[in-house]
Amino acid sequence: MNKKISRRDFVISSAAAGIAASTPVTATAQAPATKIRPGVRPVVIASRNGITMKNGGDISCVETAFERMAKGEDVLDALIAGVNIVELDPEDTSVGYGGLPNADGVVQLDSCCMHGPRKQAGGVAALEGIRTPSLVAKAVMDYTDHHLLVGRGAQNFARNLGFEVEDDLNTKKSLQLWLDWKRRIDPGHYLDPEKRFEAGAQAGRDMVKEGLINEDDYYGTINCNGVNWRGEVCGITTTSGLAWKIPGRVGDSPILGAGLYVDGDVGAAGSTGRGEANLYGLLSYLIVEEMRRGNHPKDAGMEALRRVKHNTIESRLLNSRGLPNFNINFYVINNVGDYAGVGMYAPESRSQYSVCTENGAELMDFEPLLEGSPTDS
Repeated sequence: MNKKISRRDFVISSAAAGIAASTPVTATAQAPATKIRPGVRPVVIASRNGITMKNGGDISCVETAFERMAKGEDVLDALIAGVNIVELDPEDTSVGYGGLPNADGVVQLDSCCMHGPRKQAGGVAALEGIRTPSLVAKAVMDYTDHHLLVGRGAQNFARNLGFEVEDDLNTKKSLQLWLDWKRRIDPGHYLDPEKRFEAGAQAGRDMVKEGLINEDDYYGTINCNGVNWRGEVCGITTTSGLAWKIPGRVGDSPILGAGLYVDGDVGAAGSTGRGEANLYGLLSYLIVEEMRRGNHPKDAGMEALRRVKHNTIESRLLNSRGLPNFNINFYVINNVGDYAGVGMYAPESRSQYSVCTENGAELMDFEPLLEGSPTDS
């Protein structure tokens, strides 16, 4: 059953009432009738933390984004304002400030954004010292001829534009979790190189099982996509990446076509979960192309999950059933407001995603490809 966690009062614009009953706006903002495209149902969709993390405030990422869209703000600006809430929340250890660090205890952040109407994009990877990588990604889009800046170069670019650069983005919580992980994998300083990777991965899995971190935070990320009353589609993905990753590792989140893909004529898709599985097939791009062929967001997302399952053949990535021993989720919308959240598995109550429409914000259950959980035998 879907769990509705908040609801705002929405009204229908009197100027648009004669066009369709599906053109509601917030009580604090009226969408001009001239901006309404008949048949479009505005929506913002995001990962679970798009509702659950509010940085000490009263309004979530998806609510913020939807409300700003309703006021006529650019869709991408609205979405980024939403994910900034999560990036700045020290309680979210998967994104931005306080995100789980790499193996050296350094927080490295990745993000990319795509603007459907403008057909532009920007991204950053392995960015250190800046709490809101989503804003730097947008600056790459707005102020350069490039799609991706990385590492020290991305940091210098941001500094030149006036972003505050901090020495360390760890919080007491993220640092303590890193120390706990470090003690587990390195009790006698350094392990045999052949055993070190598996020891680190196992320590992370053990911390998930013990409830110190949840699986969402271990893999990181928030993806947030939206479509407004004009059918304008944009998307943003931002993350601290895989917990305890090799320094410099970049996953799918900042890569166009993988962690995010937007085509303003079709729709948008983004992901959370095991980034390497997504990178192998550039699956957000695949999903958008499936929608271009006329498939519903759910069916398009399921095709991507089937592709992951087919491509997962390494024994270390398979459980005793011969199925992927990891999860990956996709968040999908088209340019008329149909949406879906799909996952390889949906084993528990946390397997939900965030949605905000004119009816308010709620958590929705993922549609799974496979039964059970990644670790089922």
